[in-house]
Amino acid sequence: MTLRLGQRTFAPEQFALMAIVNRTPDSFYDRGATFADNAALEAVDRAVADGADLIDIGGVKAGYGEPVSEEEEIRRTVDFVAAVRERHPDLVISVDTWRAGVARRVCAAGADLLNDTWSGADPELAEAAAEYGAGLVCSHTGGAVPRTDPHRVAYADVVADVVETVSRLAERAVALGVRRDGIVIDPTHDFGKNSLHSLELTRRLDELVETGWPVLVAVSNKDFIGETLDRPPSQRAVGTLTALTVSAWLGARVFRVHDVAAARQTLDMVAVLRGSAQPAGIRRGLV
Repeated sequence: MTLRLGQRTFAPEQFALMAIVNRTPDSFYDRGATFADNAALEAVDRAVADGADLIDIGGVKAGYGEPVSEEEEIRRTVDFVAAVRERHPDLVISVDTWRAGVARRVCAAGADLLNDTWSGADPELAEAAAEYGAGLVCSHTGGAVPRTDPHRVAYADVVADVVETVSRLAERAVALGVRRDGIVIDPTHDFGKNSLHSLELTRRLDELVETGWPVLVAVSNKDFIGETLDRPPSQRAVGTLTALTVSAWLGARVFRVHDVAAARQTLDMVAVLRGSAQPAGIRRGLV
């Protein structure tokens, strides 16, 4: 399926790279490094220069932390979306939110994609995407509500549960008027899952690809990588690139990352190895 987001069209064999820009003071990874407006805009510029196709802007930390009202989330995201749109007219702008009220405001400001990482916690969010012609990420949390961690969660088959949930949400979105070619599904590693579940999803990602919906993976520096390798967030780069490589080889299409430059090279290499792209240049043994 061809994926159309904003002014960009991504062919079935084309990888789309999504850079994370957190407008939060308490992000698990950057600890507020892009909370200030200038720092955040500089991060966007740097990500674009490093090869990002999309920017994902988040105004609320995913995990535990200080409560963030809808009004505060709007304050952190809406004007920033407008500023990014003015600065980079052709860039695909995604906003990580579960609130329909926020979704409508950011779409009006120029957002192209709503990244609903909390699996339709607000059922009106898909309606907002339809109203504004925005794309939508359909995710899986196993019933976990926003900003909560899993506790002794169990699945008979986590992959089957994910496939059923995201497929249902995607078809509901289409029924509400969201463009079919603007929908992405996300197994949502670590959300409502323990590390064994996230590892199982990664090794069986092709089963999500077989649904026909473009698959997004957001594995960058996550806890399942840290627990696998016994590394803190600042030392998970190698594990992240390994998980990205496996996911890309198995057919994922969109990749949400912190380190754009490293991810771009990784995905470009996978694309050449898969035969969907050509090397930048071949000289060895020919000159």
